[in-house]
Amino acid sequence: MTFDVNHPILFVLAGFLVAVVLGQSVYSLVKAIRRSKAIGMDQIKIKKTIKTAAVFTIAPAVSIVISVIALSKSLGLPLPWLRLSVVGSLSYETIAAENAVSAMGLTLGKIDALTAQQYVNISLVMTISIMMGIWLVPVIGKKLLGGMSSLENRDAKWADILQSAMFIGMIAAFLGYVFSDFSMLWNPVEGVAATTALIPVCVMAVSAIIMALCGLLMKKLNWKWLGDYALPISLILGMASAIPITAWLS
Repeated sequence: MTFDVNHPILFVLAGFLVAVVLGQSVYSLVKAIRRSKAIGMDQIKIKKTIKTAAVFTIAPAVSIVISVIALSKSLGLPLPWLRLSVVGSLSYETIAAENAVSAMGLTLGKIDALTAQQYVNISLVMTISIMMGIWLVPVIGKKLLGGMSSLENRDAKWADILQSAMFIGMIAAFLGYVFSDFSMLWNPVEGVAATTALIPVCVMAVSAIIMALCGLLMKKLNWKWLGDYALPISLILGMASAIPITAWLS
């Protein structure tokens, strides 16, 4: 029997897990509304907050759907749907999947068919690695937060610097991935254009420019609402720019 990355049983399994998460979300929402009534909170404001939050999730959801479609070419729909619906992001999932795929001598986006073993290997890499954060939070989260609070009480300036440095360090890890193929410019791979290494850099530049423009519009025109849409807009347009950029540099 040939393994199918879009087999109905995979949709059933992924759908069940997504349904469980949705059930938890609905349960928490109902409990929160009941609690707000019990303590006398303004229900008009509560309903307005719920509606506003629902509206502002639409744009990020669009970028998630595009991410699922981008990964589905090689991995099918159930796995990306599950990963990006529960705990995951396009940047992490793509890197994790590509690392797992390359370790097996394959190329993400150019896979005709996966065996069951290959599919399981990719799923494990994408799933177990990101669960590290879930495991670490109850173990070191309270102690780490206490340390940061203590530092902030002693020296708020250095606390801000440390938090910014941690964030920049995380971003730097992804930047390294963007520039990882630069060696192809002076050490080309047979059958692959050297300029291919510039594709992720150009896509990143387009996304950064779009994000900067969104920031300018927020500042100059006071479009505060754009802050909730800046990330998905830059993500979607950046991904769209990858098509002509790839055609140009490949």
